[in-house]
Amino acid sequence: MAKAKTATVFYCQSCGYESSKWMGQCPGCKEWNTFVEEKVKAKTTGSGMAGRAAREAGKPSRLSEIALNDEERMSTHIQELDRVLGGGIVPGSLILVGGDPGIGKSTLLLQVCRYIALDGRKVLYISGEESLKQIKLRAKRIGEFGETLFLLCETNLAVIEETIRHLQPDITIIDSIQTMYQEEVSSAPGSVSQVREATNIFLQLAKGMGTSIFIVGHVTKEGTVAGPRVLEHMVDTVLYFEGDRHASYRILRGVKNRFGSTNEIGVFEMQETGLVEVANPSEFMLEGKPEGANGSVVSCSMEGTRPILFEIQALVCRSNFGFPRRQANGTDFNRVNLLMAVLEKRVGLQMSDCDAYVNLAGGMKIAEPAIDLGIAMAVASSFKNRPIDDKTAAFGEIGLSGEVRGISMIEQRIQEAARMGYTTCIIPKVCEKQLKNSKGIKVIGVSSVQDAVDLI
Repeated sequence: MAKAKTATVFYCQSCGYESSKWMGQCPGCKEWNTFVEEKVKAKTTGSGMAGRAAREAGKPSRLSEIALNDEERMSTHIQELDRVLGGGIVPGSLILVGGDPGIGKSTLLLQVCRYIALDGRKVLYISGEESLKQIKLRAKRIGEFGETLFLLCETNLAVIEETIRHLQPDITIIDSIQTMYQEEVSSAPGSVSQVREATNIFLQLAKGMGTSIFIVGHVTKEGTVAGPRVLEHMVDTVLYFEGDRHASYRILRGVKNRFGSTNEIGVFEMQETGLVEVANPSEFMLEGKPEGANGSVVSCSMEGTRPILFEIQALVCRSNFGFPRRQANGTDFNRVNLLMAVLEKRVGLQMSDCDAYVNLAGGMKIAEPAIDLGIAMAVASSFKNRPIDDKTAAFGEIGLSGEVRGISMIEQRIQEAARMGYTTCIIPKVCEKQLKNSKGIKVIGVSSVQDAVDLI
């Protein structure tokens, strides 16, 4: 058998673009100075029985001949996680979990291991960052575990693959993918080649054995999973853990899911015993809302199929400098500047010499245009020093001409506001015809931002 030849290639650390020579700028992502040199071994073409088996396995099949059975999902007994996954864990799925250091990724997955092990299913937790005693100390704070949970501290992919094939667990946790390495690949753990090779091995194990594998991934300073972008394309589901690690709440967001809807979120609260589900996120986000304060209004955002109410705060005051300061926390800074320009041009509020601060209370990060009306009303309320009724919620998109445009799922937003005890909703006038049942709550339709400001 011919020996594998060693070749030198260059990989982009940002997007995984491959080149035979070094380049200053990556043609794929246009980033500068991201190419690194790595040595790879070219694999020889299969021959004999192995080559013949591979050719037979690649035969095409008719779509009508493929049997389709409903996948029996495995519940994690954590309703917020099951919601994000689309109803539970699909057997044979590969799931990537990313998030900032200390946000609670390992804690959440260890809780998943606990509940599944208590059901009598076999679980394998593989750690490349912690010792067995460290995992035991963390597990002791969470609670009692079943006898079917197995721990392994290893980073060698050959040993890990052999262990998974021998144990045949129902669930496997890999913490983390950046610490795994294969001896045949000469580059360091965490490099583009090692991450790609490790993910490919786990993908083959998941699809071939039917075991569900959770992969923990580190994130960069921009908030994306470290390593090649192909990592997110190979897995079935991508989950991001968001939130300030110094705050109590955490948000688990699904940005890719082949077995369910995307952009679903689950809300958790970090406590001494681990992560606790927040069954009513709207109530959690509105805790401590001041009464009778100007510059405060409640709005609603749709996160997947879930409406969440939250408070928008604004503070507008005269500037002591020639160039006024503008700051936004939890929403797009440029969007706030755009809305303030609309208020100046279309409503006549002269705020060119005012400092303006906009904050989404509770630490939520919302980019949905439906909160435009809430931001505009909060800014106008602070500027006029007039409070908005405490039982009023506002949501709608604002255009450059000052018109209030329609938004999706208006009835679900109104129902959530009514459930939380709000009596008035300010919505786009074009959405009034979509309403089928708005009993118990007063609905005011506005066609322009001027109409909304007049209600303050």
